[in-house]
Amino acid sequence: MPLFEIETDSHIIVTWAKDEASARDVLRDAYPSDDIVRITKRPRDTWVISKAVLGATGRQLDICSIARDCLSKSSGDKLHAIRLYMSETGSDLEKARRIIESNMVMGW
Repeated sequence: MPLFEIETDSHIIVTWAKDEASARDVLRDAYPSDDIVRITKRPRDTWVISKAVLGATGRQLDICSIARDCLSKSSGDKLHAIRLYMSETGSDLEKARRIIESNMVMGW
């Protein structure tokens, strides 16, 4: 079954669906008020998050563990977790946001 990436005005959803219409149905079920910005059938049946895109290559820190720890300390509050991550790692706002959001998607 193909993997679809659906970007809305508020979310990015990755889901398996038999076709684009079924992928749109998944979105309508999960987020009925979201408007689709982009829908893409992925070329493979897996989803990969590049550490280089997150700016996490060549580091000694385990950024995912730090991000999950910040999410845990903040009880899942994304903004608080981003602030904690910036404080603990010295990362800028954009890098902290990308890493925290990526770990939220992974189910920290």
